[in-house]
Amino acid sequence: MNLSDPIYHNADKARDHLEALLWADGPVCPHCKVRDRASKIKGGRAGLYFCNVGTCRKQFSVTVGTVFERSKIPLNKWVLATHLMSVSKTGVSAHQLHRMLDITYKSAWFMCHRIREAMGVSENAPPMGGDGEQVQSDETYLGNTSKRAKGYQKGHGKRMKVHALVEPKTGEARAFRVANLDYIRVRKGLVGHVDRKSTLVTDEAKIYHHVGKEFAAHERVAHKKGNYVNDKGFTTNHVENFFGVFKRVMKAHIHIEDQHLQRYLSETAFRYTNRKISDFERALEALKGIEGKRLTYRPIG
Repeated sequence: MNLSDPIYHNADKARDHLEALLWADGPVCPHCKVRDRASKIKGGRAGLYFCNVGTCRKQFSVTVGTVFERSKIPLNKWVLATHLMSVSKTGVSAHQLHRMLDITYKSAWFMCHRIREAMGVSENAPPMGGDGEQVQSDETYLGNTSKRAKGYQKGHGKRMKVHALVEPKTGEARAFRVANLDYIRVRKGLVGHVDRKSTLVTDEAKIYHHVGKEFAAHERVAHKKGNYVNDKGFTTNHVENFFGVFKRVMKAHIHIEDQHLQRYLSETAFRYTNRKISDFERALEALKGIEGKRLTYRPIG
């Protein structure tokens, strides 16, 4: 990433960058979804377009219908923040963006959560795995377990719960904050995100006993016996590696509240999934995810 690039310092250049990325085949009206039927309004606000479709005829810009919409922060700072959060292995804190971008801490905090929302899995994303492929599934508890910590409460019931899926072949990861690690919630994540033709690979947890029968095959790894690879060569190392990465993210951010956990999981899963491409390409993928994910302050706070 070249930090001297004008897209990080000039709002107009940043807007041109977004338009070229999101509107490669012409501007798309976010109201009627019609492509290349709009004209640029001259003499008005920069980047403003008018939809020429007779039933629409509304004004819009490249940020309408995205997580950048209605923000008073210059667009070049949004692009820079997205790049910084995409390339850092453990993410960037709101305090760091507050200092680097010369904006208030409250604005930086809100900006971080908007960008994390953009990094989340699209509702139209295809299922993981497929015929002849495997998907690893595992779950974990997160939170401070030290008895010296203020407000410490004993037992897993007071800790945050996470269910994660990783496809070893592609490296794709998806992770979910769940209320409880029980059969119903784990099954919901599996059948909603994994192709039934896949081989499901898990440890020996009882919650997988029945749901494993819904897939082409179910391979188990007997961790309690000290095994990390079963007799057929299957392992859950990839999903366990993802948890290791996320726990480093938690240490970097010091404290993550349960209500915001899903966005941090989405951010980590995004970087994990795209870890084999260049930093610049990863940042472009993050910018592509801003569409259709409006996020207002109220549901965040």
